[in-house]
Amino acid sequence: MKRKIFAACSLAGCSVFAQAEPNVTLYGDIDQYLGYIHSSSGASVTGLNDGAILRSRLGLRGVEELGNGYQAKFTLEQGLNANTGAAADASRLFDRQAWIGMNTPVGEFRVGRQNTAIFFIGGAIDYTERTTYGSLINSFGVPSRYDNDISYKSPRMAGFQLDAHYAMTETASESVGARGVYQLAVDYSNGPYRAGYAGLWAKPAAQAAFADKVVYHNLYADYDYGGGKLYFAYVRSNNVTGNANGNNAAAILNNVSIPNNAFSGNNANVQRMYNIYQVSADYRLSPQLRIGALYGVMKDSSGGGAGAQGGNVGGYYDLSKRTTLYSFANYMKNDANAGFRFSGSAGPTANLAGADINGKSLIGLQAGILHRF
Repeated sequence: MKRKIFAACSLAGCSVFAQAEPNVTLYGDIDQYLGYIHSSSGASVTGLNDGAILRSRLGLRGVEELGNGYQAKFTLEQGLNANTGAAADASRLFDRQAWIGMNTPVGEFRVGRQNTAIFFIGGAIDYTERTTYGSLINSFGVPSRYDNDISYKSPRMAGFQLDAHYAMTETASESVGARGVYQLAVDYSNGPYRAGYAGLWAKPAAQAAFADKVVYHNLYADYDYGGGKLYFAYVRSNNVTGNANGNNAAAILNNVSIPNNAFSGNNANVQRMYNIYQVSADYRLSPQLRIGALYGVMKDSSGGGAGAQGGNVGGYYDLSKRTTLYSFANYMKNDANAGFRFSGSAGPTANLAGADINGKSLIGLQAGILHRF
């Protein structure tokens, strides 16, 4: 009898333990596309690239219910070059995200390597989620994630949600390094309307040659008209790092990682501010097929003639809830002193550079498949 009672208690204990176990999910996606880029210089390149819409990745996420509205959460995520099987960043095991957090009745708190608030609102920027060749905002460069990041996201109240981050410098004193990377975002959603702001600031080191802060301000507004959406976006920034290879190459504040989140303030390009205006729309022809178009203008407000303009047309066809075919035709015209080039969610391995982009017009074609799991 004692053995039977002990066995029953053991089973009950296992049952309770199992219920307390976190819910861990393996997830990811594979996104591969054929990309063709042609320059007005006469040069062309064709390649199999990773990540037109989503960078290929493998991730683990976990949630443990703690009761009374509290949850423990974590995410570990590694980017991949699916066309070669290599890690997106060989120096890191989890280059995209690596954080732990607590969701509470008053909001969610996270610490670790996290996506920026700017990156998070990509789906509100244009119909391509700000990732294809034709998005000028994407070609300029989007601050995506930083190390040692402390964040807070509020519950949505009366349609509003707040998101705040601080990426720490972890230096002994302010004179050694910079003052960290600050982020703030406010998103409003109400029925067919969505609008908001996401921004970033980084002060230079105390002994910097230039006192200008790195800034990235992103305003957006969307309207769901029933058959599709209208998207309006504006960016003002001096952080021209992104895909710049030619005339616009400038190492200011890296979009994915910087030593101790420190902005040295020693690059004169920080004094050059850009304004980017972008509008797009999509329309659902059927439950499976969605088409769209985008146009944008990038202005070099310093008067240096280093802006660009362009856009795209494209479409998505859902084979299932997890698998999507897509295709885009893209165009970009660099100003005389500009050297911007195309990018996707990940920088294409087959791309043009230097004399083939400086002051040149570019045509890009993309056709690929995205599978989420």
